[in-house]
Amino acid sequence: MRIPAHAVCTAIRDDIVTGVFERGSRLTEEQLARRYGVSRVPVREALRTLESEGFVITRRHAGAHVAEPTEQEAADLLDVRSLLEPLGAARAAQRRTQAHLKVLRGLVRLGQERARRGQGDDLRSLGCWFHETLAQASGSPALTAMLTQLRHKIAWTYTVEAPAQPVEAWAEHGAIVDAVARGDAERARTLTALHAERSLSLHRLKRPERGRVRVSQRVVNTASGRN
Repeated sequence: MRIPAHAVCTAIRDDIVTGVFERGSRLTEEQLARRYGVSRVPVREALRTLESEGFVITRRHAGAHVAEPTEQEAADLLDVRSLLEPLGAARAAQRRTQAHLKVLRGLVRLGQERARRGQGDDLRSLGCWFHETLAQASGSPALTAMLTQLRHKIAWTYTVEAPAQPVEAWAEHGAIVDAVARGDAERARTLTALHAERSLSLHRLKRPERGRVRVSQRVVNTASGRN
């Protein structure tokens, strides 16, 4: 069975984001094929995709390497997010379905409950699902894809601290959903912009240490892989 390139792409991207492959480290087709238990063909396709996304660079006579974003490039990620997330919320207010609202409201309820209990690990995952669902509710595949890629890159370049007042943060999420449910695009845009601005102080730029890349074999999960 041929492993799809998008599954390999997801696996490599995840390993870059989590620091298994450090910035500047070399990525060879042979090494990656062995690690994920695939042939070199999907690895080659995956590297091309990751290069277009900015996670990988190809150096002449040196092959593929993990990219090394500058501090300015990292700052630009947050600036772009502050523009795209409010746009996505405004579009969601105009295009969301009842299914989107049901999921968003359910996530807010869970988030508020976990925030009151102080369950920080759960809040991080719920927050990611909330923003991903809000992006999907925009009805724009292009915008959703850009926001998804931004979240990957921000997770790669920043450590995000938990908010000091998680209950208030989830109240902001709830207000955004209320605006989306009413079809109030401008209020959804404004609330999302304010929410993104307040979260800026929680971001700490990662300064990874140089070390050896782990190259143990990892089997690609084709059932859940997404590009």
